[in-house]
Amino acid sequence: MPLYSVSQTILALMEGIPPVPPRGVPKLKSSDRIDYKQLEKLCEIKGLKTGKGDQSTKEAHENFMKHYKKIFQEEKRILPYIPAPTAKIVSLVGPGDDPVNDDIHNIGIYIRDIHGQTSVELALQFKDKLEEFINVLKKFPIHRSHAERRFVYKMMKTMPDLSSQLTREDFRALSRNITVETWLRGTTVIANEGFYIILKGSVRPRCKVYKKMIELVSTDFFSAQSSERSSEEEFFQEKPLTEYRSLLNPHYVILGPWNGFGTLIELPEPKMGSNLYALTMEDDCQLLKINAKEYAKVKKEQAKMEKLIREQLIHKCPYYRNWPKLSVDELTVHIKWRRYPPGHVLVTDGEIIPFVAYIQSGFCKVYREVIGLIKYRLRKMKKKRKRVFMGKLQEKESFGEISVLLQIPFTCTIITGSEVELGIIDAEDMLELDWVTRKLVLQTAEQTFGYLTDEDVQNEYIARQRYKEWKIFKDKIIQSSLDCRGIIPGSGRWSHSWRIKENSKKSSADN
Repeated sequence: MPLYSVSQTILALMEGIPPVPPRGVPKLKSSDRIDYKQLEKLCEIKGLKTGKGDQSTKEAHENFMKHYKKIFQEEKRILPYIPAPTAKIVSLVGPGDDPVNDDIHNIGIYIRDIHGQTSVELALQFKDKLEEFINVLKKFPIHRSHAERRFVYKMMKTMPDLSSQLTREDFRALSRNITVETWLRGTTVIANEGFYIILKGSVRPRCKVYKKMIELVSTDFFSAQSSERSSEEEFFQEKPLTEYRSLLNPHYVILGPWNGFGTLIELPEPKMGSNLYALTMEDDCQLLKINAKEYAKVKKEQAKMEKLIREQLIHKCPYYRNWPKLSVDELTVHIKWRRYPPGHVLVTDGEIIPFVAYIQSGFCKVYREVIGLIKYRLRKMKKKRKRVFMGKLQEKESFGEISVLLQIPFTCTIITGSEVELGIIDAEDMLELDWVTRKLVLQTAEQTFGYLTDEDVQNEYIARQRYKEWKIFKDKIIQSSLDCRGIIPGSGRWSHSWRIKENSKKSSADN
């Protein structure tokens, strides 16, 4: 017994107080994760020894290592309670009681709650939108509000016969002036002056005609979503539809809502009594019409605007400001638009660039390569080729003329610094220009950063390396000073709200 407990017992006996019973060793609690029966079985393996001097046999050791995982019990997972299936309950509803709701077991209700509206509800919504669409189209274009024009634009983009062939600019221009026409049952429409989309009713074509609709690829004069395209050899076929029923898809016989027919290329009127371009109304129909003349006018305006944008792009470049319009037109014909993400390498030092580029938006970074020395541990130095940032190419600047025309390697590496839109002219088109235009380009254009010498690049590299080393040294000294004083910027009393202070200074200055 310890000396402290003996002295405490003696003092207690002298004062007549019974001694404090000695504390027992706490009992060890068995772990719930260990199976002690399996542990005892493992310890009883023959040949298994304990202690430092003893050594187990190879077979006993392998047997122990093979089965020792069994002593660890897996944690039992408590699963949620699932009630046992009950027997079928006989309905005891009286004549005056409320009947049992059978929709409780209808899984369609729960699916609708999860996924939203059903196909029937979506169809009703589309029907309401179609009615609103027709009412908007019945208004004169000048009486439509901005929201109504936007609504017409969105509805037109859902029409497959238009969305597969028109661009976004076409939709925006045509959505301002399209109209709706009402045709009674039994009347005949001659669709040689525009393209029609069926909004209500059904139409039966009276002949099978193949005509170019918008693009140069031959397509059906009337179209359906699941129609089969014919070859370009079948250009005009003015014969009754009954002779082609064996060749036609069933969708050709009657065209329903959201199908289209007609052309956006203005065609001559057919002869008297001809079924060419003719379609008969099976019901009272509402047809959306896009006039071919209006479409031609839109394309003409777009081409004029595109030409103006290209001319402005070239004229605003420093090398082309004093160029005559005739020479600028020689270049604008070959311009193609390209977009590149940030960090895209346009051309590498030592390569012949495959195009001449004019920057419409964004900027590019210009690098020159130099061989520099890099320090390693153990006082070792190694030569390595590195890129040195020399400047930027901003909007309305060009590059690549000299490399393309003279077929000499480019002296810089150009990487996009932001999302860049370029107007490019391929090297093949550039070399095929007339000799006057090529000579004019060579006289006015210059090499990109061609005034830089190797010595300038070396000096720029040394200056940047010195600044980098000085910044590392400065940050290291400042950090060690802060650590010495126990200052942690941004925490405790060293957390400052600079914006509040700036606002308070401004308010005090105003007062």
